[in-house]
Amino acid sequence: MHTSSSALTASTTTIGVAIAVPDPWGARLQAYRSALGDDTAGGIPTHVTLMPPHEIDVEAIEALERHLEEASSATDAFRMHLRGTGTFRPVSPVVFVTVAEGISACEQIARAVRRGPLPADQKFPYHPHVTVAHHLPGAALDRAFDEMADFECSFVVDRFSLYVHDGDAGWAPTRDFSLAAPADR
Repeated sequence: MHTSSSALTASTTTIGVAIAVPDPWGARLQAYRSALGDDTAGGIPTHVTLMPPHEIDVEAIEALERHLEEASSATDAFRMHLRGTGTFRPVSPVVFVTVAEGISACEQIARAVRRGPLPADQKFPYHPHVTVAHHLPGAALDRAFDEMADFECSFVVDRFSLYVHDGDAGWAPTRDFSLAAPADR
């Protein structure tokens, strides 16, 4: 997730919805992103976005949480396997670790999340991934693509989280939403 530095009024906040990549992999990928020179990496927990940053009224948070509870109860836990790299270049200066297993489950959850109070229309088609380099010089993007090509991990996704952006601290999860049933481990 990434947000602009536009000033928000006290009656609005910027939220995002994502699946956290657990440690040790999440910490490793976040540290890698920081080492590449991404100054925002320390405030962006490693994740797979379900709903990108969106400004909402603070009063709408409770209704949004009810909506996300419904979305989570309609989806079973699943296995996610991350492997290798991809890029959105030249359309967007992003290098990412690919989701090799769990794509359809991410798509289902993202569709459910983007109904109701959250907008379904997005600038780009939904493509689950884990960003490891964003808005960096071309050489750094090439380096990330090559160096992370052998990255691989697997874990069970049994929840997703609502994140709120703070201008000083970055993105922080404020509430987890458990998926309906446990997946085979």
